[in-house]
Amino acid sequence: MTEGPTRMILLVEDDPDHELLTIRALKKSNIANDVRVARDGEEAIHLLFGPRPIKPQVILLDLKLPKVEGLEVLRRIRESPETRMLPVVVLTSSDEERDLVRSYQIGVNSYIRKPVNFTDFAEATRQLGMYWLVLNECPPQN
Repeated sequence: MTEGPTRMILLVEDDPDHELLTIRALKKSNIANDVRVARDGEEAIHLLFGPRPIKPQVILLDLKLPKVEGLEVLRRIRESPETRMLPVVVLTSSDEERDLVRSYQIGVNSYIRKPVNFTDFAEATRQLGMYWLVLNECPPQN
């Protein structure tokens, strides 16, 4: 059984400033979806696979996370029949090509490098929200 609204966003982000900027940019873009935040990879896994799993419409996943790395979180999502088809967008400040390549090898839907300044970050978040939450059609959830 899942809890919460089906159009929820799961933001997996350990940097409090990036968390606030992402939520602020979504709200500024009139994207009113509920945002659940996991501040490390272990918490994300618990939210997705624990006793009361959530089923977000999209997961915004940072890669450089404490406890469990983002790539491992992505691997777990793709291995499970319950979460395999959830859209996952890597939203990271990593500029390492191996992170990009590995993310796609594991099955990420999109890979976005976080822009440095807030205006660019807000615009990237707006476009991301519009696409994944308004335009994109997700498969039905069981």
